[in-house]
Amino acid sequence: MKLLVTGATGKLGSKVVEALLKTVPTSQLAVSVRNPEKAEHLRAQGVEVRHGDFDHPETLDAAFAGIDRLLIISADGDNETRIRQHTHAVEAAARAKVGFIAYTSLGNATESQLFLAATHQATEAAILKTGIPYSFLRNNWYLENETASIQAVMAGAPWLTSAGSGKVGWAPRQDYAEAAAAVLAGDGHENTTYELSGPLLTQEELASALGTVLGKEVSVQQVDDATYADVMKGAGVPDFVIPILVAIQQGIREGSLEIESNDFEKLLGRPVTPINEALGQLVREIS
Repeated sequence: MKLLVTGATGKLGSKVVEALLKTVPTSQLAVSVRNPEKAEHLRAQGVEVRHGDFDHPETLDAAFAGIDRLLIISADGDNETRIRQHTHAVEAAARAKVGFIAYTSLGNATESQLFLAATHQATEAAILKTGIPYSFLRNNWYLENETASIQAVMAGAPWLTSAGSGKVGWAPRQDYAEAAAAVLAGDGHENTTYELSGPLLTQEELASALGTVLGKEVSVQQVDDATYADVMKGAGVPDFVIPILVAIQQGIREGSLEIESNDFEKLLGRPVTPINEALGQLVREIS
């Protein structure tokens, strides 16, 4: 049985590989990366490192050859770029006759109105079209996505949001990685969809938890989208990023990430990391 993780030197992929190395013999594990030199530390541990670039489909045929179970970690970029890249990966998996595809998708992907959803809708559809057994790992929201806001609070700023009372199922990236590893290396996950969401919290509730961790009062400043954009611009956020951040706030406000599920616990065999513990870990990392 040969397992392969794409994007294995990325923020999520590296954690998935770490989790797999605790349960899977290195001889059964391969990774596909755009820059193999960045994966030398994995090669040194006995992991097979293969060159695979989603923008160069010809590299993926060799990368996926002989693979039984594949984890496609969603790429970065705009929707058009990601759809193209993911389609290349799925088509290569079909050519390689991969036996199983797990894919890191988005919460409630098929119904979601979040602007990010188009990528995941297209990719899930492409995987279904292959007829290959699959598992869709519909990740809600990484707690690490809030790093800039946490740093701002640590520097004395309020928690700024235009998300209103919208709720999010935040969880640390480590939990998502361990869930993905469990699916890739485990049995009985064929043709499944997992909604991976932590306990639902509003912005106020997250800020309150952060205040407990920091030992100080964290004020929350609710603003409209235009004000939020202005503040982001004033903070030096690049112009092309600002509409993305505003759209995320809007999506949260409209309930796009308000997804209740206990699938995390099923895959992890434990509860999701408590939010205070996860925030504490993140604060230590960025301090």
